[in-house]
Amino acid sequence: MNLSTNTLLLLTFFNTITSMHIGPYKLDNPLIVAPMAGVTDRPFRTLCKHFGAGHAVSEMMTANATLYAQKKTMFRANFDGELAPISAQIAGSDPGMLAEAARYQVANGAQIVDINMGCPAKKVCRKLAGSALLKDEALVKQLLESVVDAVDVPVTLKTRLGFANGEENILRVAEMAEQAGIATLAIHGRTREQMYTGEARYELIREVKRSVGIPIIANGDIDSPQKAKFVLDKTGADALMIGRAAQGRPWFFREALHYLKSGELLPSPEVAEIHEVLLGHLDELYQFYGEYTGCRIARKHIAWYTNGLRDGNAFRQAMYKQDTTVGQAETVDTYFKGLLERGERLYS
Repeated sequence: MNLSTNTLLLLTFFNTITSMHIGPYKLDNPLIVAPMAGVTDRPFRTLCKHFGAGHAVSEMMTANATLYAQKKTMFRANFDGELAPISAQIAGSDPGMLAEAARYQVANGAQIVDINMGCPAKKVCRKLAGSALLKDEALVKQLLESVVDAVDVPVTLKTRLGFANGEENILRVAEMAEQAGIATLAIHGRTREQMYTGEARYELIREVKRSVGIPIIANGDIDSPQKAKFVLDKTGADALMIGRAAQGRPWFFREALHYLKSGELLPSPEVAEIHEVLLGHLDELYQFYGEYTGCRIARKHIAWYTNGLRDGNAFRQAMYKQDTTVGQAETVDTYFKGLLERGERLYS
């Protein structure tokens, strides 16, 4: 049977969607919500999964046991009602403390533990955690082995290409991870020195994929459905981790998944849908955090949702002045109703 060019192309797109397991857990698709401090709380993870994300990782949580009872940490470790599998990310530089943090999160409901060796933030690196750990490969090995030995759930690793440009050691770190029993490895295609500047280097992620047998997740600059397919093809990765592109755009997962399956772009979401999604997100944030914190956490999300919409800047300045959840939600509702009355339809 001869297949047309279009049919072959479509089959290629469908073949892009591969099943990936994290230990015993089979993901519905290869699109994963990246852990982002102050962003990927339970309401955001739940919303992204609603729009098609195959998996999500929690915000980073410290391995310092003295901070477990802090309100911020308790919010980050709240997995009530979340769709499985639940993945908790931990960070630290002491093998014993990191192992104890892993046990704590498993007892708290985590089904997967993720180790952070990728955060480039100065306050994290100063404590020799996050991406700063990549400077000490012996310590990396100790940390990986201690956490894997401490729990009976899959342990995953999120990291970067290395700490400094010209000193990329991701191939050695990947080998250590595989030998230690790490279930999957997520790689942001930059060094810590690069932070978020320049372009992600997918070629090195591809080298890692070819060098180890564990599933590899590619991360960095995946900001469109077309880029998602490009990165999967370029790296040969088993999955993609989406971060900044989903801020204020949780429907990114719906768009990317549709494109990977069909090779076709979905139309931009309509303003009416964004209105509904945002109000729903705000309600979840208010219930989750309460009046004071909920209002303040919501501000950045509202700003992301309305970026690119008509008169968005003037609206945001007015919105920032609201210090109650009722006033904030009413301001959002009024703004979107105004857009709809003026005939605004598509989100840019």
